[in-house]
Amino acid sequence: MGLYFQGLTMGLAYVAPIGMQNLFVINSALTRTRRNALITAVIVIFFDIVLSLACFFGIGALMQAHPWLQTVVLGLGGAVVVRIGLGLLLPKKKSTSENGAGAGAVAAATASTASPVAGAEAPAKRLGLRGLLKTVGTACVVTWFNPQAIIDGTLMLGAFAATLSAQQATPFITGVETASVMWFLGVTLVVNAFAHKFNPKIIGMLNRVCGGIIVLYGIKLLVDFAMAVL
Repeated sequence: MGLYFQGLTMGLAYVAPIGMQNLFVINSALTRTRRNALITAVIVIFFDIVLSLACFFGIGALMQAHPWLQTVVLGLGGAVVVRIGLGLLLPKKKSTSENGAGAGAVAAATASTASPVAGAEAPAKRLGLRGLLKTVGTACVVTWFNPQAIIDGTLMLGAFAATLSAQQATPFITGVETASVMWFLGVTLVVNAFAHKFNPKIIGMLNRVCGGIIVLYGIKLLVDFAMAVL
């Protein structure tokens, strides 16, 4: 049990810092029904678990061994992340006859739920196939399109993996994955429980703040890409 709790605390330290994943989950919890927000959280958890397993077994070493792969992910990831951030920062408004809400990459992932960002409509009860696919795509981007995070995760989790035997690795990495489940589900439930206290104007402002931060993340990736190319 000691190794399990060690993995649990390490996992919380790994996933808790506010980054693109947490911003995406928080935005979803604010603008979606509890059911749809939990679906989003489960999708993010899936990609986060896959990422932490990959880091534990050393995918970061693969990127370090092949710099071109890191460069490609930096460029592609930076462009997509900036687009996601701009979708929140500068949401497009549909015509009033359509009674639509703002759209964008992350906003588009929530558009099918009729987010109240641009209006006072109640969120839709179902994501729909299109909304689900957009959510999966966005969750993949915010988790996997940051090579530095992959390398950092490999250095942190891989360092523990190097000191553990095969029997010891199982409870440790199980604790890490448990932390991911606890964190994202907990954040979703807590934020969603208080979402009704925020009016559409406040939610719109929070969306823009999240979008601005995500754009800065994307710009940093693009700057790293430019430096790697030059």
